[in-house]
Amino acid sequence: MRLHPADPRDLASGLAHALGGQNALLTAGTAERCNTMTIGWCQVGRLWGLQTCTVYVRPERYTYGFMEENEYFTVSVLPADRKDAMSLCGTKSGRDLDKIKACGLTVRTGAGGAPFFEEAELVLVCRKLYAQDLDPACVLPAGEEAVLPHYGAKGGWHRAYTGEIVEAHSK
Repeated sequence: MRLHPADPRDLASGLAHALGGQNALLTAGTAERCNTMTIGWCQVGRLWGLQTCTVYVRPERYTYGFMEENEYFTVSVLPADRKDAMSLCGTKSGRDLDKIKACGLTVRTGAGGAPFFEEAELVLVCRKLYAQDLDPACVLPAGEEAVLPHYGAKGGWHRAYTGEIVEAHSK
């Protein structure tokens, strides 16, 4: 079954369910040159009167440069039986391997030429509106034990990117 256009408001619960167990792929760049990575941190909702999606990327990640250079990004949820692709895209760097080719994924493009995957069961195409670095000085006392242990050995603090959902696709 092929992807078809969908109302992003209808997909929010599916994305929340998928991120509870399947994770998703964040992709940025162009059809000719892009990178994808597995993400577990993602929020969908309304902000500034718009349907939005917020994702988080550490500066050390190869995808970070693609996020900085491009106006659009996509979030693709693959079917549960594609755990192989999710694992590879979450453990290998695009600096060293063409992950898209290695996973046998088919690139399609949405608004702004944003790349996503035909094999996905749910896709959000987002135009960046806002970016801000997370800051350890902003962690409140109640969050210190839950938040601070996630940083340090793995790298720096994430940058949050909030985008307006300009297209959505589902199967």
